[in-house]
Amino acid sequence: MGQDKIRLNEQYLAKTLNTAALIDYQDGAVVSKTLIQQPTGTVTLFAFAQGQGLSEHSAPFDAMVVVMDGKAEIRISGQPHLVSAGEIIIMPANQPHALAAIEKFKMLLIMIKS
Repeated sequence: MGQDKIRLNEQYLAKTLNTAALIDYQDGAVVSKTLIQQPTGTVTLFAFAQGQGLSEHSAPFDAMVVVMDGKAEIRISGQPHLVSAGEIIIMPANQPHALAAIEKFKMLLIMIKS
């Protein structure tokens, strides 16, 4: 891909932003918004309705979840981890992981290619 196709989401450049306000909850759904997408990694906001989640998968990136609101269970290689607002968890590359929102849940996902 050319440099012009892989860029920061320019509407967010050089601005002070309230991350939680950039994404809204939607009943019965998972909402996502990519802020940065590069070959070396991505930064994506997620908002999960209660009971929603992501099925088990793995990615070739180390990933850090920054919890902005709510509570969720994140399983990494079958081990459950309860996370809540103000906490972070780092998921190693190539390890299977899944997420279930215990209550409405917002997170910032930062993935860095290993």
